[in-house]
Amino acid sequence: MSTLAPADPPLEILPRDLSAYRQGNIGIPYVHRFESGQPGPHVLINAITHGNEICGMVAATHLLDNHIRPKIGTLTISFAHIEAYEAFDIEDPYANRQLVHNLNRIWTANMLDAEDGSPEVRRARELRPVLDAADFVLDIHSTSTPVQPFWVYNEADRNTALASAVGAPIVHLVMSPDKFPGTPVIGYGRHGDPAAQYGGSLVVECGQHFSRSAAELATDVSLRFLAHLGLIDPRPGMDKPPIPQRYRLLETHVVKSENFSFTRPVIGFETFDKGELIAMNGSEEIRSPCDQCTIFMPTRLPIVGREAVYLTKSI
Repeated sequence: MSTLAPADPPLEILPRDLSAYRQGNIGIPYVHRFESGQPGPHVLINAITHGNEICGMVAATHLLDNHIRPKIGTLTISFAHIEAYEAFDIEDPYANRQLVHNLNRIWTANMLDAEDGSPEVRRARELRPVLDAADFVLDIHSTSTPVQPFWVYNEADRNTALASAVGAPIVHLVMSPDKFPGTPVIGYGRHGDPAAQYGGSLVVECGQHFSRSAAELATDVSLRFLAHLGLIDPRPGMDKPPIPQRYRLLETHVVKSENFSFTRPVIGFETFDKGELIAMNGSEEIRSPCDQCTIFMPTRLPIVGREAVYLTKSI
């Protein structure tokens, strides 16, 4: 058995100094808000929820550096986990995803109201009013392996419609909260309420962390997201969004043992037959629960307590 995957791709995009954006303009570091003075939605573009997901930084700085301003409603641009971002080490570029907690798993009242003083909990508390104020959220992420980009969202008609209307990526990963470990940014408060009638919250996984194509997609998706919601002028090609390929999350597995291994090299989107052995989690077998089970986000380096792999089925 092996966890071997293709060699890590080159570092095409690297972090840049973000100190010029530290001040913000609403009293929260690295958060910038622009109000049009016209009725319309409040849209949040959220970058670097994980410290080494560089593409979101590129998209957010593009919006700020090019003075993108809303025609209607309100635009907020946030650099989320700046402390992890600044811990980047080119000798170990995958290590600064998080410092203590995963900032994309702690968005519950129990975590945010507890006395825990981790960097992630402290930053989530700072960002809480930013999420409370937003109607629509685009949370920009990337993947450790070079797989095709995809949307991720909690199962709700409003989220499906939003991702479909914005367009590419064509792949949609539909999440059921009871199958997911922890509460992500897009599941916080009313954003994760399946009964909510207005708004929408999406993650876009733009491709490999350090690829130029991921940065380009993150910027393009951000602009198309804003255009669809009417904050900026329409983007070319938005009139014919692609037909989505949707997958539903069936199981999430967390690494329980240092002796975790996949049965063959994987990077994501591999398929397995029903009952086929996918991985060994110590002595525990991870087997495919269905025919044509497609795996998402297999761990590049198994770390006990972190997610190992998502098992999905095409809808």
